Amino acid sequence: MKGKLHPILKSMIPIVGGIAKTFGKSCEVVLHDITDPYHSIVAIENSHVTERSLGGPMSQANIEAIAAGGFTGDQLNYTKKTPDGRILKSSTIVIRDEDQKPIGCLCINFDLSEFVMVRNSINALCYTEEQEENKTEKGYQGTNINEVLCNLVTSVLDTFGRPVAYMTKDDKVEIVRTLDQKGAFLIKGAIDYVAKVLCVSRYTVYNYLDEVRVGE
Repeated sequence: MKGKLHPILKSMIPIVGGIAKTFGKSCEVVLHDITDPYHSIVAIENSHVTERSLGGPMSQANIEAIAAGGFTGDQLNYTKKTPDGRILKSSTIVIRDEDQKPIGCLCINFDLSEFVMVRNSINALCYTEEQEENKTEKGYQGTNINEVLCNLVTSVLDTFGRPVAYMTKDDKVEIVRTLDQKGAFLIKGAIDYVAKVLCVSRYTVYNYLDEVRVGE
């Protein structure tokens, strides 16, 4: 990090630890100095949530926003996904100096994955046959073939009720089996897309396909 840390940001470092300890290991808290966006992280707790560390950069989207002079407003209570499919509930709060100029931001990323699994378990427990009878078949709609593939994969993943990060190899094999039965791999680029979503290599997806197609 270049230069000396602004006193306002320095005074907020204990707040980072306090928030993290209050909400536990699923809550990552990050303090950024936006004057050095490529080495912006000056404090972080529960870094395992996004696998970042001290001295790391801001997201590319925020770096571009700073360069364009658009990093001015708070972003509260939004969701995003990690590369391994965990669901985060996030807020980004802009920190200003005495002249109201943005100098940093406090970011909170709460991993909702375990709560989503509990919610899905409760939904499954509360399921009734009447709900199935009233359901309208919508199919896998989309404006183009890539969107159809995305919607199909999302629909199959949703039936498992947990993020990819919590899935076993058997889960992933079953997902590939279901997608194969639904014709997903007839779509160009499906192997690479499914590999990315399942956080495995394309060769692993081919191996899963060989496994599920044995004896068919």
